[in-house]
Amino acid sequence: MGIGKVTEQLDWNGKKVTVAGLGVSGIPAARVLHARGALVTVVNDGDDERSRAQAAELEAEGITVRLGDGATLPTGTELIVTTPGWRPDKPLFAAAAEAGVEVWGDVELAWRLRGPGAAPWLAVTGTNGKTTTVRMLASILEAAGLRTAAVGNIGVSLLDAVLGEQEYDVLAVELSSYQLHWAPSVRAHSAAVLNLAPDHLDWHGSMEAYAADKGRIYEGNRIACVYNVADKATEDLVREADVEEGCRAIGFTLGTPGPSQLGVVEGILVDRAFVENRQKNAQELAEVADVQPSAPHNIANALAAAALARAFGVEAKAVRDGLKAFRPDPHRIEPVEEVEGVMYVDDSKATNTHAAEASLAAYDPIVWIAGGLAKGATFDELVQRSAKRLRGAVLIGADRALIREALARHAPEVPVVDLDRTDTGAMSEAVREAARLARPGDTVLLAPACASMDMFTNYNKRGEAFADAVRALAATGDA
Repeated sequence: MGIGKVTEQLDWNGKKVTVAGLGVSGIPAARVLHARGALVTVVNDGDDERSRAQAAELEAEGITVRLGDGATLPTGTELIVTTPGWRPDKPLFAAAAEAGVEVWGDVELAWRLRGPGAAPWLAVTGTNGKTTTVRMLASILEAAGLRTAAVGNIGVSLLDAVLGEQEYDVLAVELSSYQLHWAPSVRAHSAAVLNLAPDHLDWHGSMEAYAADKGRIYEGNRIACVYNVADKATEDLVREADVEEGCRAIGFTLGTPGPSQLGVVEGILVDRAFVENRQKNAQELAEVADVQPSAPHNIANALAAAALARAFGVEAKAVRDGLKAFRPDPHRIEPVEEVEGVMYVDDSKATNTHAAEASLAAYDPIVWIAGGLAKGATFDELVQRSAKRLRGAVLIGADRALIREALARHAPEVPVVDLDRTDTGAMSEAVREAARLARPGDTVLLAPACASMDMFTNYNKRGEAFADAVRALAATGDA
């Protein structure tokens, strides 16, 4: 049953709700609550020109906005709805805890506003691969003839999906650790944690807290908790989860699958989880070649998406058709062009060491373009594991010295070009230097292992700069 018409179970009329933060989730939440009769106050740390313009729009609609003070709990607040970016150690939340006021995120709000017969959620989290997996899942569900959408942290608001006129059979939901932290009552039909590696520790406070927030995605699952066989921490989260009776642990692996697992056998993605007599039988789902690009970590994403789809009852043919139809978003191991026998690949989305390692594992030999803002990361383990694949390295960005030092310790034979500039034009020079180091048959791989904001607005702009430089090289022989 769809959710075009929502019958809400909560009485919002006259309820004093504080929304923490303006922006892509705070503003819609404020409007949704105001429309339901809540007395909404939006608080925001910033008081810049953009914030004032947003505040003026909301105030014209009858919503109170308080700029430049995100620390003080408005008098009479009965509930806080926060945007995902607000850290748990904010003074506002300490004040809420002292006053006994509950805090929800926008995902929790969307969950609470679901009506009877609402579309179930197939949910995905993990340090890397979330967006790709959710979009693969949506493609598979569409191939099965189901009404669906890829929503959540992927950019399509869950509030819009829950409250809109469009009816859905099932939703493919990407959830970040931030969102899960503030979503205590979300209960998915089935969910997957793709992998766990240190990330956002400044926000969560520790790796243990980060993992615990990721693990919330399994709470109350009804059919399947999907985990990564190669990442024991994800299986541990399944063991710790409080799920409904009969919910199964389903593993995915790049190797031969055991019972209750999906895996790969002689170039075929196979299912030994959702078949009769899984001790002896397996169901062919698709060929490895059906997944583009066929890099190992992307095959893992495909297996996770297939596991969630199969948990929902999707036939094998739809898995194959959905994977064949899927194309990844830009800047995710995206081939740009081959120039003089060298392939240039854009994985600007590899903004941490875990993602970069997966990317580096897909090619050999490699001239690696890396660097940017490290966000507290260390690079020794990444370089140790990838050293044998490296033909050379070109380093850019504010924290490139950390990567250079790791290369000196663990791959001293690898030639390194250290570009002492952080302007956007550095990418053209980086591509020229990489071309100089590369030989026919090599891959020049942009997998920065760092955030982009020291030089670029975001990873998309960084990837575009790389692609532009490669195309200039192809056209003129000079980036």
